[in-house]
Amino acid sequence: MPRRVLSGRVTSDKMDKTVTVLVDRRIIHPLYKKFIRRSKKYAAHDEQNECKVGDTVRIEECKPISKRKTWTVIVRNGAPLGAAGVESGAQA
Repeated sequence: MPRRVLSGRVTSDKMDKTVTVLVDRRIIHPLYKKFIRRSKKYAAHDEQNECKVGDTVRIEECKPISKRKTWTVIVRNGAPLGAAGVESGAQA
């Protein structure tokens, strides 16, 4: 079974190796047929503490890391995590 991937915005980075990601989605109301917004916050694992508040990230489902944390950050602002460190190391 493929892992789910969601996109959202980082709302908190105060924890060590963990960020809180707000994921917005639009659903259609069953009776009124109007689009409404639903949002949910997920705790996601960020190994290098690279994500900051306001970043747009993609998170991927993984095996449980802790009681609340079952997601991992895979992409930050359109670039894969760790890519900045690899590029700067290759140029030096």
